[in-house]
Amino acid sequence: MSVTANSVWKNCLAFIQDNIQPQAFKTWFEPIKPIKLSDNALSIQVPSKFFYEWLEEHYVKLLKVALTKELGENAKLVYIIKMENTYGNREPFTEQIPSSNRGSVNPQEMDVPIKSKNPELKNPFVIPGIRNIKIESQLNPNYNFDNFLEGDSNRLARSAGMAVANKPGGTSFNPLLIFGGVGLGKTHLAHAIGVEIKDKYPERTVLYISAEKFTQQYIESVKKNTRNDFIHFYQLIDVLIIDDVQFLSGKSGTQDVFFHIFNHLHQNGKQVVLTSDKAPVDMQDIEQRLLSRFKWGLSAELQNPDYETRISILRNKLYRDGVEMPDEIVEYVAKHIKTNIRELEGAIISLIAQSSFNKKEVTLELAQQVVEKFVKNTKREVSIDYIQKVVSDYFEMDVATLQSKTRKRHIVQARQLAMFFAKKFTKASLASIGSQIGKRDHATVLHACKTVDNLAETDKQFRKYIEDLTKKFS
Repeated sequence: MSVTANSVWKNCLAFIQDNIQPQAFKTWFEPIKPIKLSDNALSIQVPSKFFYEWLEEHYVKLLKVALTKELGENAKLVYIIKMENTYGNREPFTEQIPSSNRGSVNPQEMDVPIKSKNPELKNPFVIPGIRNIKIESQLNPNYNFDNFLEGDSNRLARSAGMAVANKPGGTSFNPLLIFGGVGLGKTHLAHAIGVEIKDKYPERTVLYISAEKFTQQYIESVKKNTRNDFIHFYQLIDVLIIDDVQFLSGKSGTQDVFFHIFNHLHQNGKQVVLTSDKAPVDMQDIEQRLLSRFKWGLSAELQNPDYETRISILRNKLYRDGVEMPDEIVEYVAKHIKTNIRELEGAIISLIAQSSFNKKEVTLELAQQVVEKFVKNTKREVSIDYIQKVVSDYFEMDVATLQSKTRKRHIVQARQLAMFFAKKFTKASLASIGSQIGKRDHATVLHACKTVDNLAETDKQFRKYIEDLTKKFS
């Protein structure tokens, strides 16, 4: 059997897969394509520059061992990076970089004159009239890497966050977008990155701000005719951390101003960190030019913590609070609260409070009562995507059919029910609901909700649909 690039790479992958975590293998090795084998040099294609940098920094030894096994001591590895077509060429150009098998050269320092700062520049964080652009970072020092415990569910995001904190603006993770569900630690990790940067580089200007507050400041600047000052202020920041960036959905003015700020910071080697409750591909009502920039760096997902990580989180919380608790109680709480770290810590705080305020001994029975109340009282977060899936499954159709333009009665009714439940169970605006359910406008959603209310009173079968679906969501 002849040796080809594909056969060599296939054997290398089998060896690599046995030596690293499944998530890391899926993220960093599955997207690689073998291109050619020339003498002892294997050329592989990677999706981007940061991919090449990450492999060289973290897996170069593993790659060398795997290749040596296949091609002998003189084995070489060449990375082929396909660049995006940015200069009007018909073909995207490629860049070939041989593996160095060594760390990158330390950057040299040089003095660069900076433009003088305008004393009139208005700072949205201080009282108007005070000529001062010193700002608070808005960071919470309690949210740091020491108490952000690593597990399989967050390893990629945490490692990328540490890389950014060690070298802000100097990695390919720019922007770093951290996304995941409610209560999984997005805000904690965003603060931890900022806190670590302030510890290592006290002279850097770091600013943490929620997308909601950023929007309010922008609206205020438009009212006061100080939009340019607002933009100039944010362009002075070295590390900008924006929490819940999905809040910019549908706000075209804020998106436009953020686009200009983002471009300036990125081009000047400043670091941008973003958090979101969904991946860029799932974001609705965000301009394409912004979405493409969100995808420039690294999008790292925070997933639900596994059982071992939940145990570690609880033990760490008890240790920090100076409280001892029997292992069986910690294990019981970790076993029954699975999807949300915030709820997990909340349950253990409730147990500590019951024990200290009510002078009750912490028993398994008490833990069962607290967890039962906690889980029951926790309102389930339901997304519009989830609602569409449940309604589609109930009516035995796929989501694409539900969203289609067809006027068949049973599909129209299913679509109207999806809009009705989206309005009932989410905080999304009518326009956002319409946009996500088949690209309709807000008037269609309003009409759908009224139709569902009317049919619920007059149609017995339709009322049963509502009751059945309500049980699925509650």
